[in-house]
Amino acid sequence: MRSIQLRENRSIGKGQPAYIIAEIGINHNGSLDIAKRLIDEAATAGCDAVKFQKRTPELCTPKDQWDIMRDTPWGRMSYINYRHMVEFGFDEYSEIDRHSKEKGIDWFASCWDEEAVDFIEQFNVPIYKFASASLTDHGLIEKVTLLNKPYILSTGMSTMHEITETVARFGTKNLLIAHSTSAYPCPPKELNLRMISTLEELYPETPIGYSGHETGLSTTVAAVAMGATFIERHFTLDRAMWGSDQAASVEPQGMQRLVRDIRDVETAFGDGVKKVYDSELGALKRLRRTTVFVNG
Repeated sequence: MRSIQLRENRSIGKGQPAYIIAEIGINHNGSLDIAKRLIDEAATAGCDAVKFQKRTPELCTPKDQWDIMRDTPWGRMSYINYRHMVEFGFDEYSEIDRHSKEKGIDWFASCWDEEAVDFIEQFNVPIYKFASASLTDHGLIEKVTLLNKPYILSTGMSTMHEITETVARFGTKNLLIAHSTSAYPCPPKELNLRMISTLEELYPETPIGYSGHETGLSTTVAAVAMGATFIERHFTLDRAMWGSDQAASVEPQGMQRLVRDIRDVETAFGDGVKKVYDSELGALKRLRRTTVFVNG
């Protein structure tokens, strides 16, 4: 498997530490202050990146839903106005860019339309991601592939035919694939983590990762043990906050535990070469009557 280079000292692939992404998405609820606090918490936890979502509301919202009234944190308003309330503009993303660099953490976005790609590209992000809903949006994918940057295809709500058709159309240059199940939250019986191995066998030169929407942490750690080279979990300050993604999100203390446990598992992998460790010698002398061994 080849590695995908993101920057001078960080790549994603076998033999590299798992690239851990805290998916802020729209869990900031339109507040730059909340977004910056989430960046701070992700950096403290040891995440490699935070990810946002960027939409052009008029392009991504079906017109027959524009005038439907919704209850929101800002009061009752039309759905199209709500969609604008949770979108950041240039000034907010400029501050996100500055703040992320200050904290030493990557940031990027899932772009839901071609205008959003042009907007995010102003900030020269290192990588792009396509939400599972965009896997069949070939015009959008082509827009990003022309940038010659790494990009992640998420595979939730997709058939194997749709996955293989999209990969065949665009090839595997710069490609990373994330196994995912698009249920929020997703029950363990539908996580299907063995799909990580299935995708590895199908695309042996492509880094395969995992985008999880479950409520616990152990299955995400298991995904790394099963070969995921990057992982993504939705991230929030408080799961009780308003928003459709909050319930399937990880809070700051949980993210700290998740990063810690992933790094412990990676350390525990070792090199596969059997040896007798110095820490075993005391027990060896006490418990084994006859000892003949050669290390190395």
